[in-house]
Amino acid sequence: MISCEKAAIICNKTQYKEASFIEKLKLQFHFLMCKTCSAFTKKNTEFTTLCEKANLQSLSEKEKLKMKELVQTKR
Repeated sequence: MISCEKAAIICNKTQYKEASFIEKLKLQFHFLMCKTCSAFTKKNTEFTTLCEKANLQSLSEKEKLKMKELVQTKR
């Protein structure tokens, strides 16, 4: 059986469709024994879905640089 730490890593990989079939299978077996990890995965999935729905946007590299320059000039 995999550790809870490994299960969390595979859970995250699964969220981003990076987990292999074998990893997913190991994760499912782990869930049979560990309800904590099962609950974590459920909450992690909900969180990922909410983030996708929120359509979050980040600053471009140019905007980040401009903001950094502004902060440095204010000191």
